Order: sequence, then C-alpha cells, then structure tokens
Amino acid sequence: MVSPDLRELLKAGQEELLALGLTSVHDIDGEDCRAAYLALRDAGELKLRVHKAIPVGHLEAAIAEGRRTGQGDDWFRTGPVKIFSDGALGSHTCHMSRSFAGEQDNVGIAVTPYEDLVRLFTRAAGAGIAVATHAIGDRANHLVIDAYEAVGRTPGLRHRIEHAQHLRPADLARMADLGIVASMQPVHCTSDIDLVDSLLAGHDLASYAWRGMRDAGVLLAFGSDAPVESPDPFAALYAAVTRARPDGTPAGGWQPEQRLSMAEAVSAHTLGAARAAGEDDRKGVLAPGRLADFIAVDTDPYREAPDAVLRTRVMTTVVGGEIRWQRT
Repeated sequence: MVSPDLRELLKAGQEELLALGLTSVHDIDGEDCRAAYLALRDAGELKLRVHKAIPVGHLEAAIAEGRRTGQGDDWFRTGPVKIFSDGALGSHTCHMSRSFAGEQDNVGIAVTPYEDLVRLFTRAAGAGIAVATHAIGDRANHLVIDAYEAVGRTPGLRHRIEHAQHLRPADLARMADLGIVASMQPVHCTSDIDLVDSLLAGHDLASYAWRGMRDAGVLLAFGSDAPVESPDPFAALYAAVTRARPDGTPAGGWQPEQRLSMAEAVSAHTLGAARAAGEDDRKGVLAPGRLADFIAVDTDPYREAPDAVLRTRVMTTVVGGEIRWQRT
C-alpha cells in the first residue's frame, strides 16, 4: 500500500531537486519510499532517476523477493543494502581508535559488531546485492575494510563506505586495492571543521582525505547526505575545491592539501556516482549512447572562481532528453 501523502511529498521533493540541477539520486530511505517511487514511475510522474538502497532490516525479505543490485530500468534500480557501522562525530559516537579529546575512554560505538559485518556482507554479496556501509570513525572504517577484505572482491558489485570521514592513513591504499568506493559528502568537511579540531586533536588521521584517496586510486562518489546537509551540488563543489566555509574561512582552506580541482569534484559527483551505482555504462558523462541527462547554468565552473560557483543558478534541467524543470 502506497501512502498518498508520501507519494505527493516525493513529487514535490523531486521538483526541488530538479531546480538544483539534480538528475539522479541515491535514496537510502525505507520500503515505503521504494513503493512510492515505483508508483510514481508507473504513473509516468517520476522525473529523476532513483538508485534505491535496501534497509538492512529488509535484507532477507529483499533476497527472498529476488532483488539484485542493478535490477530495474533507467528510472528506478535496486541499489545496495545500507548497513551502519558506527555513529556520528557530532554525537561523539563515531568509532575511534583513541578517545575523543577531553572524554577519557569514550571511543564511540560499534553499531554493528565486526562478526555481524562479515556475516551481512557475505549474505548480501552472495545474493548479488552490493553493500554500502556507514563508517565515520577511523576504527569503524578499519573494521569495515577488514570485513570487505574477508568477503573478498565480488565481480559485478561495487561496495561502498558511506562518509569515510576519518581513516588511518594506511587504509587509503587498502580501500583502493579492494575496489571500495568512498561515497563522501564534501559539505560535511566544512560543516565539521570546529568539531574535528576540538574532538580529534592529536589523532593521526586522514580526514575527508579526497586528494589522498584519489591519488591512492580510490573511486570517489560525491553527494550531499540530504536532509542532513543541503542537496545543493554547487555548495558541495565549492567545499571540495576550497575546503572552506561559505564565508571563506579558514583562509586558504582547512587542510588545503586535500583539496580537489573543479574538474575532479564535478567528476566525483557525476561519473563517480554513476560508477558507484554500477551505472556508468548508461550515465555519468555526456557521450553518444549515454542517457541525455544534463543541465544549463549561469556560471562556468571551470572558468569562474569558486565563490561564483557557490552562487550558481540552474536555468534548465533535462532528464531523458526532456526539459523537466526550467527557471521562469
């Protein structure tokens, strides 16, 4: 049974996303959202493309239904199963190797113990379902990488770490070797500057290490984590290339050695996200044979300054070769 209210909310929400220049989303909400998206698609009312994750609590039911990652059509496809490894930095619950500054013996929490990670990863991958695991602290990321390593590479599936915010420096190369996607949100970095400086002072970490990951060969897939942050991709592009807040602080950027070029940041949002979903044969670049999804904007991100990109206005959003939103 599809909730009429939820269906109408998603219809309204997609208009807001189209106005921001988004043509595809990776959705990690529940099964009710899945049903509502499918109802919109079947009615011809879905205007952007959806890669829909499976809640871990529904994994067994999804397997029984025969769901597989990549199953579907160009408008709606089944995505990975979403698993939580730890908490968050703001709540002092991300799983760390060392205590938070000023909080003796608080190293955060392991939401899903390592043995359960291995069991769930094995079960999902064996059924043809990719895994996307929330991990923020360096201990959480290390254990998730260990679990992916224990399961081994699974041809045809691209496993992800969601957020991958604070890692042991040596774990960047391990992610690359195992083909683990770093699904990251640039605005988290600039929102969390003060938190990281206060809570993780003295930790030896690769934090929001976009340059380090890219140089190590890790596939970057950028997004927003909306509604935790704004879904505006231009705010994320600005954060990725400056590592500064919208007001320009700190001058020169926070840990500026981890900045990306604008071309790299755009690629992480487009081709990187498509690769993370296993959909790069259909989208992610404008090329013959790919889907006709593109936008027109009032700013050239490759020529203008980052602060101009931050203020970009979308003029037209085209999905599937049709204008789905246009500024009036």
